[in-house]
Amino acid sequence: MRYVGAALAVAGLGLAILLFLQEDLAGIVDLLRAAGPGLVLASLVHVAPLMLNARAWQRLLPVPGRASLRVMTGATWVRESVNGLLPVGRIGGEIVAYRMLRRTAIRAADAAAGLVADMALSVLSQAAFTLVGLGFLLMLGRAAAATTQFAAAVAAMILLGIAFCVAQRAGALSAVVRMLNRLLAGRLQAAIVKSLRFDDAIRDIYERRSDVAACFGWQLAGWVVGAVEIWLALYFLGQHRSLIDAIVIEALIQAIGSAAFVVPAALGVQEGGFLLVGSALGIDATTALALASARRLRDVIVFFPGLVAWQWAEARARNSRARAVSESP
Repeated sequence: MRYVGAALAVAGLGLAILLFLQEDLAGIVDLLRAAGPGLVLASLVHVAPLMLNARAWQRLLPVPGRASLRVMTGATWVRESVNGLLPVGRIGGEIVAYRMLRRTAIRAADAAAGLVADMALSVLSQAAFTLVGLGFLLMLGRAAAATTQFAAAVAAMILLGIAFCVAQRAGALSAVVRMLNRLLAGRLQAAIVKSLRFDDAIRDIYERRSDVAACFGWQLAGWVVGAVEIWLALYFLGQHRSLIDAIVIEALIQAIGSAAFVVPAALGVQEGGFLLVGSALGIDATTALALASARRLRDVIVFFPGLVAWQWAEARARNSRARAVSESP
């Protein structure tokens, strides 16, 4: 699997390079140079969606022992950084975030259940955001050739999200573990107990409807606020576009990135997406690729330090365990 990820990364990088070489490379560089620090400011705006997503995830945890917003923001930052930059198929970040939460007072079942429920609800909130983007695109009278494909993708996302939520509430994990236990002649008894605890924690989350609704709302707000990054980047690139245009771009680019989750950092796919969506909104290819480069700059400014923070946290945890062992009688 590691080699598949590396191969996809190389192929995506090759596609990105090809797209840039086919356009006015000098013009792209000139736009980026002229935008200068403005693109750094646009990148830093991503801190706001990070905090909104952290708040959304926090609402799914049980109130007793619920982690602080600071802890949740740090875990969300690392989660997005790992998923955004490493070839982990958009799941490695969840594993790392779970490990970070387990270092607090949160029970294992509650941490896992909150994370899985957050993933399911994010599929639904992203589908809603993509629908908003498509609606604005049609309202602007700029229906793209790929509009039908986007609509079909949204329908699939909604069905997937609903199925994910229903399966969680129905106790799918414990049912699967019990079936495997029968096939393996009772060797998974301990896993059955853990899966039952997880299913109970999941059901508890969905019974707290106000928290589920709040999570969905905070997530949706995070998607919308993320469009401010695009709006600012366009402004500093000399494109004084409306916030509606920025929402269309952000919604469709995020949908494209989610569809291409197997490609590390959506290399090549994201650049092609900016060209496609930019063309639908009347943005020239040079500016569209400069905007794609601004998004990559965001990855460097926000996500790369997230990877550093993750490694620092892991090293700190190892040192704490080593000290505990050395101090034990």
